[in-house]
Amino acid sequence: MEQGGPVDRPAPRPVLEHTDVYHGKIWDLVSETVDLGESQVVREFVDHRGAVAVIALDEDDRVLLLQQYRHPVRSELWEPPAGLRDVEGEPPHVTAARELAEEADLRAGTWHLLAEFMSSPGATNEEILVYLARDVSEVPESERFTREDEEAGIVLHWLPLDEAVEAVLAGRIHSPSAVVGVLAAAAARDRGWSTLRPVG
Repeated sequence: MEQGGPVDRPAPRPVLEHTDVYHGKIWDLVSETVDLGESQVVREFVDHRGAVAVIALDEDDRVLLLQQYRHPVRSELWEPPAGLRDVEGEPPHVTAARELAEEADLRAGTWHLLAEFMSSPGATNEEILVYLARDVSEVPESERFTREDEEAGIVLHWLPLDEAVEAVLAGRIHSPSAVVGVLAAAAARDRGWSTLRPVG
């Protein structure tokens, strides 16, 4: 174990064969034969470009959550603003600011990296970066993004951060970006925001 506690670290194994099983609109399904040293295994996984999520806090310590329909789980989930890292070369904190504007009509004057996690490392290489956005203000109406498809039905709700924590712990909120983001924001607040990391 690393000094100071456990630390995840990259440790790639040799890939002996790579096959594109399916090419999709948002992500791909791939199959790889991996050399583990004592054995070789075949692993199929979703090849994902990654995503960002935004925990936006207002001056009253309320967090913004959006209710959005998620078809794979046939549920309307409460989530923070979030989106794919689908613009080539765009820094992830810029993607986060764009998603906050597009999904919630908001801008933020202060940005920090709050947390990062791998959504399901046995099934996908998706990594989600969670940003904390503060000093929020509304995007002028003339500059607002027109939401479509599932995003057209988004419902916005500002919830006191402590109530959001209770909702997570009670199992009323299930989105991984909401669970991680809400708990990380509360932990960071309780430490006087000393754990926040710079963006970029």
